[in-house]
Amino acid sequence: MRNLKIMILIALVVLCAAMPMTSFAADLRLPRIFGDNMVLQAGVSTPVWGWATPGSKVSVSIDKQTVSGVTDSEGKWKATLKNLKQSATPTTVTIKADTTITLQNVLIGDCWLGSGQSNMEMAMADITNARDEIAAANNPAIRLFTVIRNEKGMLADDCEGKWVVCTPETVNRFSSVLYLFGREISQKTNIPLGLIHSSVGGTRIELWTAPEGFDLIPDFAHYNTSIKATDEAFSKSLPDKLTALEEWTKSARKAIAENKLIPVSPEWPSRPDAEGGAARLYNGMIHPLVPFALRGFVWYQGEWNGGEDDIYVERMKALIGGWRKIWGMGDLPFYYVQLARMPEKDHSPWLGNGLTPTREAQLKSLSIPNTGMSCIIDLEGSSGWHPGNKQDPSKRLALWALKNEYGMNNLVVSGPLYKSMRFEGNKIIISFDYTGSGLMVGLKNGLEPVKQLLGTLGSFGIAGEDKKWFPATADIIGKEVIVSSPDVAAPAAVRYGYCNDPDNCNLYNIEGLPASPFRTDNW
Repeated sequence: MRNLKIMILIALVVLCAAMPMTSFAADLRLPRIFGDNMVLQAGVSTPVWGWATPGSKVSVSIDKQTVSGVTDSEGKWKATLKNLKQSATPTTVTIKADTTITLQNVLIGDCWLGSGQSNMEMAMADITNARDEIAAANNPAIRLFTVIRNEKGMLADDCEGKWVVCTPETVNRFSSVLYLFGREISQKTNIPLGLIHSSVGGTRIELWTAPEGFDLIPDFAHYNTSIKATDEAFSKSLPDKLTALEEWTKSARKAIAENKLIPVSPEWPSRPDAEGGAARLYNGMIHPLVPFALRGFVWYQGEWNGGEDDIYVERMKALIGGWRKIWGMGDLPFYYVQLARMPEKDHSPWLGNGLTPTREAQLKSLSIPNTGMSCIIDLEGSSGWHPGNKQDPSKRLALWALKNEYGMNNLVVSGPLYKSMRFEGNKIIISFDYTGSGLMVGLKNGLEPVKQLLGTLGSFGIAGEDKKWFPATADIIGKEVIVSSPDVAAPAAVRYGYCNDPDNCNLYNIEGLPASPFRTDNW
């Protein structure tokens, strides 16, 4: 009998879950992104929202500022705080309607959202030098929020998660890239930081893209067509299935009353996937955060789109453009990590195999306004999918933010990026952007800073119009590199580190930042 009652309870819970959330929104309620220990974004319009009795007034107070909103017919409300002043002194936020909610230990600073796949998800406990890094993570001005994995076929109003103060205990399983990025900013600026982590390993970029982003790229219209079709199919099937569940609940209650066996429950309605699961992780893990005010985004993804070339540039435009559109805060900065080496020992620097096209697409994605890229092609003995060194990728990400968002204009934010080439006899001369104080041959050893060497540049290849590639000699002259080979009398193209696992990518600027792999041809 107890088991039968449990089954009835489960059925009722299922039926309640199928009903609109606002049917139960009479009590004042906030989404979980608002809570004790949180950080609110300073210096902008900062929305606070939630649910309460339809038609009621809701006020939000912090320090000397009070704003209010009125719930609509579905019980939803929003109130917008203006230009909060940065403060590391804990304060409270009070939300009043029929009842009162008080949020304690709130700071005012900058909030960054980190997302992507497994390298963003990789926890502090799993990185190089984890024990020392975690032990040093007593940072009360840094607050952490992890969105619990939730794939949804339809837009979710809320997510699972909880704000915590950064301590060795709380940072242990937090995103290493996002924390180390935030720590670098915190150490340089002393600004309170809220770090919001929302990532899932082994996921394609399309799953994280908002429908509004697909709308921006004509070639991606089919994704929203698929999303709409699955929504319509699900909506049409839902009433009949809910009716069947209601009838089953009635018959189950009757069976319990008569001490008879409960009938077999009908299948709970499941929603089919849109093409490739498009937007499923956006629906469940990004949309519930909108429009929480942010300073910017940090992104580490691409392995599961590995092998894609210029189509990945379009995917980045859709992701970035869609997020910026739904947040409505202008061109929020978007900083990302270029893919690491894969341990395949295919060291010929002209192959263009494996993840090479996606790395190149990430380089091209710098054409999207207000973006920045952390190149990590130099990290030693790459474990490929999950490099243990997360300190250097994060520091290189933080350089972009420190210069662009925090006014440290003297910083060099990137290693050399290919700019142009010219021909001189049997040589090709390569010019770069981001040369900093000059170019050098460098050595990266673990977590140590890059050291300047007197050696020769590696991982360069050169070819003539016949497209036959040969290893090249490459010499630094000023802020340019001169490339040649005795096997190529009339060179036409140069490639650098342009394979899945390039060896000895040792071209740096003097600031110690590595050159991104590149090619001068479009063969």
